Amino acid sequence: MPKISVEIPEELLNDLDEHVGEGGKFVNRSDAIRSSIRKTLDILDEIDSRHGRLEDE
Repeated sequence: MPKISVEIPEELLNDLDEHVGEGGKFVNRSDAIRSSIRKTLDILDEIDSRHGRLEDE
């Protein structure tokens, strides 16, 4: 799996960390970020579909 490096504002990272680890929704930061990207892409696909911008697969 490729690795990337991103800059994230501390405020956003602190908020993310509240959802990571024991008792959190995600096991680690990477899992949380991957889940967020997937959800965002799904939302964008739904918007594109409503506007007829998706190509048939």
